[in-house]
Formats: sequence, structure tokens, C-alpha cells
Amino acid sequence: MTSTFLADKRSGPGADAPPPDIVRARGRARRRALNWLTAMGFQLPALVLFTGLVLLPMLFALYAAFFRWGGFGMPEDYVGVDNFTDLFDNPVFLGDLWRCLVLVVLTLALQLPFALAMAVLLNQRLRGRAVYRMLFFAPYVLSEAITGVLFSMVFAPDDGLADHLLGSIGLDSVGGEWFADQSYVMATLFIVMTWKYFGFHMMLLLAGLQSVPRELTEAALIDGANAWQRFRSVTLPLLAPTIRISVFLAVIGSIQLFDLVWVITQGGPDHHSETMAVTMFQYGFKRYQVGYASAISVVMFGICLVFALAYQRFVLRRDLEGATTTMRGAGK
Repeated sequence: MTSTFLADKRSGPGADAPPPDIVRARGRARRRALNWLTAMGFQLPALVLFTGLVLLPMLFALYAAFFRWGGFGMPEDYVGVDNFTDLFDNPVFLGDLWRCLVLVVLTLALQLPFALAMAVLLNQRLRGRAVYRMLFFAPYVLSEAITGVLFSMVFAPDDGLADHLLGSIGLDSVGGEWFADQSYVMATLFIVMTWKYFGFHMMLLLAGLQSVPRELTEAALIDGANAWQRFRSVTLPLLAPTIRISVFLAVIGSIQLFDLVWVITQGGPDHHSETMAVTMFQYGFKRYQVGYASAISVVMFGICLVFALAYQRFVLRRDLEGATTTMRGAGK
């Protein structure tokens, strides 16, 4: 009778049901699959747009760089690496590389320290500091086209505001052909760049300053440190990650500079304000040498890529490792 009862129990309802641990494992697998499908559903539109508008054009530009192509139809006249060899024999492009280096050095040596100084100043308890922050950040909100037209009028020869201001303080000889003189055009463009972009870096550094714990500076003050010592030993080391990000964005922006130069000078006079992006535009959309312009774009991309990878490897490594460690610790 006992064996009959056990047999009936094994053959009853739920006799073939899997163990509870298998049921839980299957439930977790279903939830993971559902989460993965949900994530892919959100990411798919962005992936499609990125592939169609960024990745495929980049690959096609790399392909076109090996052809002599005018931009119509499909590239057929294969020239190998001739576009690249011609590029580095072109004195205009070599000048573009030199001017890019000059802009990067001036940005790091003048624009970013100026932005840092203004950020430190506006981090103090000043009356109306919110208004000052808005005024200094406002140029960054303006489009490059509006900024270019505005400073074309400010630095207009004889009738421009800059010449009038210099004349009012007895410096008439300093003004003149700001954008037409080969000796002054890059310096004048850098002044415009600084006015346009320093507000962005100032706000970025100001956000970093506001994240510095006040207790540390107060402790340094109690220990007898003066203002410079507190800034050098407490504030600046804690602000270093923000400074490194600001430097990265400034360098990449200088390499890719186009809008301001094109609106104000179009690369003149005699190519003395031309950048790589302006040269690429000239050859691609003015001379219809799209294969040659594609080679310029590939070189620009290569410079940005090498700089970004090297900067991440040697400069941002500690910041990225700290962020990864923090995220792992938060997930435990």
C-alpha cells in the first residue's frame, strides 16, 4: 500500500515541475533578456542615427581619400596615397599645422589661465556675481556666425570700435588692418576666440571650484596658510581633474576651428589665417577636389584620435580609474 501511495504521489499534479532553484534561474534569465531587449530598444534609434550620419560618412571619407574625385557619382580614379603625399608637400597645409600648434599653445598659455582667474574671482562672495557670470558666459551662447560678423565690425579698419578706442587713448598707430595684415591676423583671431570661448571654460572651472570642500580650505586657513598657499596646496590639486578636461576640450576645439575663421577672414590674407578645416572646405566645396579634401579630413581625424588616446592614456588615466573604482564600490 505504501508503494502505491508513493507512486500515486509522484504521478499527481506538479509531479513534473522543476525544482525551485531552476525556476528562479529561469526567471532571472527571462528578466535579463527583457532588460537587454529594453536597453536595445532605447539605444537602437541612436545607433541607427550614429551609423548613418557619423560612422558611414567617416568610412566613405576614408575611402574617397584614395581617389581623385570631384564629388559627383562614385569615386573611380584611384590614386593610392597620392592625396596624402601631395598634402604634406602643400605649404598651405603645412602652414595650417603650424597655425594649429600656435593656437593650441596660446589657448593653453593664455586663454585657460584667464578663465581660471575669472572662475576664482567669481567664486568669491561678490555683489552681483550672478550677473557677472551670465555676462562672461553669454558670448559662448552666441553662434560663431554672429560673433564673426560682430568682430568684423569691431575690428573694421578706421571706422571700427577698436580703432576708436585706441585713438581715444593716444594709440592711433596700433590700430589698422586687423584682419588684413598678415602679421596681426592670427593674434586678432585669438582675441576673438578668447572672447567667445573663455566663458565656457570659466563656468566649467567654476563648477569644479564649487565642488571643493570648504572644510579643507578652512582647515588650511586655521593652520596659517595664506590665500596663495591655500589655492596652490588645496584648491588646485582638487581642481586638477576639471582642468584636465578643460585642456582636452580646448585642444580639440583648436584643431577643429572653422566657423569663426570662415566668417571673418575665410583664411586670408594669403592663407595666413587658414586652418585645416578651412583648407578642407576650400578644396571640397570651392574647388570640388573632394578626394583631396577627404584626405585632409582623415588627417584631422587622425590627429584628434591620436591626441585623445594619448591624453586618456597618460593624463586622464587616474581620473578614469578613480571613477571606475567609485562606480564599482557603489554597485557592491
